[in-house]
This record gives sequence, C-alpha cells and structure tokens, in this order.
Amino acid sequence: MYTCYIGVGANLGNRRKNIKSAIRKITALRKTKVIKVSKLIESNPVGGPSGQGKYLNGAVKIQTELLPRILLKELKKIEYELGRIKTVRNGPRVIDLDILLYADKMINTKKLIVPHPRMFFRDFVIKPLLEVL
Repeated sequence: MYTCYIGVGANLGNRRKNIKSAIRKITALRKTKVIKVSKLIESNPVGGPSGQGKYLNGAVKIQTELLPRILLKELKKIEYELGRIKTVRNGPRVIDLDILLYADKMINTKKLIVPHPRMFFRDFVIKPLLEVL
C-alpha cells in the first residue's frame, strides 16, 4: 500500500456537499482506504477568470494499491461523475481532485506531476495537507 495525499476543492454548487461526495467516492475505490480528512478552509480563487466564487479546500490522506496513473484516472472519473466540466484553465469547478503526493515518488509525465507543482505556493493546499500528514 502507498500513502498518498489528495487535494480537494470546489467553488460551484453546494461546495461542502460536492467535497463530501468526492471523499465518499474515493473511499469506495478498490484497493484504497481513506485514512484522514482535513477540515475545509475557504479561499479566494487563484488565477482563472475574474468573478469566480470562493473555494472550499481540503486534503485527504489515503492508502492505495492503485498505481499513480490509475489513481489519476479514477479521480478524473469521480470529477466527471460529480459534474465537472472543463472549460478554462483555473476556471470555476464543481469539484477538483489533485494528487499532491504519492508515497515518496517523483513523477513527471504529460498528465501527472508529483509532487503537485504549485502546492508549495498555495496556503489553501499546504494548510490542509499539514493537517493530514
């Protein structure tokens, strides 16, 4: 089993409900167990179009046997199931799930970079992450 950390965020719809639904779906993933969930914090959007609503953000510690690319695929599937539609970069979203850390691995592919490249510049990612470490 690998210990991984997932960032969760939402700024459309019922943000808290969307995040809770995403965590329930992560819990239901095969070969995956949710270990700890941070408190949710509210933050202003970073980048993207102006006029977006505030985000709720948190972090989830999991243990999984899923390989990084499979975990990413499953997280994208959860986003889709919850109604995420990709429009513009850093645009508003019903749910956002990011692999922040995957065990002690460094990954740099076209579809996945771990550790998450911007997490160290975003308090709304680091604060919840530190809570679940």
